[in-house]
Amino acid sequence: MYNFQYKNPVKVIFGKDTIASISKEIPAGSRVLITYGGGSIFKNGVYDQVKKALSEFTFFEFGGIEPNPRYHTMMKAVEIVKNEKIDFLLAVGGGSVVDGTKFVAAATHFEGNAWDICQKGAPIKSAIPMGVVLTLSATGTEMNPFSVVSNDETNEKLSFGSPYIYPKFSILDPCVLKTLPKSQLANGVIDTFVHVMEQYLTFPNKAEIQDRWAEGVMLTLIEYGYDYVFKEFDYDVAANTMWAATMALNGQLALGVPTDWATHVIGHELTVLYGLDHAQSLAVILPGMMEVMRKEKHEKLIRFAKNIWNLFEEDEELLIDQAIIKTEEFFKSLETKTRLSEYGISENAIDDVLNKLKKRGEINLGEQKALTEDRLKSLLEMRF
Repeated sequence: MYNFQYKNPVKVIFGKDTIASISKEIPAGSRVLITYGGGSIFKNGVYDQVKKALSEFTFFEFGGIEPNPRYHTMMKAVEIVKNEKIDFLLAVGGGSVVDGTKFVAAATHFEGNAWDICQKGAPIKSAIPMGVVLTLSATGTEMNPFSVVSNDETNEKLSFGSPYIYPKFSILDPCVLKTLPKSQLANGVIDTFVHVMEQYLTFPNKAEIQDRWAEGVMLTLIEYGYDYVFKEFDYDVAANTMWAATMALNGQLALGVPTDWATHVIGHELTVLYGLDHAQSLAVILPGMMEVMRKEKHEKLIRFAKNIWNLFEEDEELLIDQAIIKTEEFFKSLETKTRLSEYGISENAIDDVLNKLKKRGEINLGEQKALTEDRLKSLLEMRF
């Protein structure tokens, strides 16, 4: 196990009827900007709960944050923060709303072109404090210091991170998941599963606690995922799935272990170029990643096959084949497509993705930088 340091300052407030506790977590006298997405919070009662909790605060609103939050949209929010002298941000929504709000928190104090935060890794020296009311579980952003933002002008979807953008608190009430469409619930399960795989499916590093944590999250998703997406709302199913998404990317699974993230890098390009949902892109790429990197990931693939899918073939290559098939079948069971051709994407995508990655110098990917251009091309070819 590698050396590591770990500190997570996010206060998680989990459970039923917890939105009312916002008033205790925001400093008295704060001028608050509520951020949200397409307006679902008005239909599911979350907005009314938030508004009631903020009755003693001066607050403003900024809506319309897109899935895969756009840079130019978020810069409009930055102007509101500056003009209205906002000193606390409250993101009410899913991962895109939280990620976009994190960008606003950092960009407000940033001197110069704020896109440099994402494009050039420009250092963040301070940020507006923020809190979260989570309405969709998927990204784990509610408990980590990372964000992903898209820019239509540069045709990029890029991530950034800073300890300054940890939320001060995150409220997780599983009841708010009750009215979400099946497609969003399925996306959340797949996004969470792949987050875990990016930290687990590398090479052994004698980090048994982290590996077993990762396996526990994946087994929970497999056990509850179908019921969570397709059956009548069950609080305990939703609670376990919601907490799995947070645990998948709050930093604990990555402690002392190598991590990959190549599936995400490729998936981001498919989202930018062809509009696939983030989770849809991951469901397409991960099975191919497991195949083309099976040599480097051999030992962990064997463990994955045995501990997650309960497979015990003597032939190890056959065991890996079956594990890949099981993983793709799991995604399909959630009614999520796993092939580019199923989305009407032509084989031109191969060159499109390769060219984008080469332009940014991101062509040797993975925990050992072993996903070369040739291997990446093979991966994309097999996903049609």
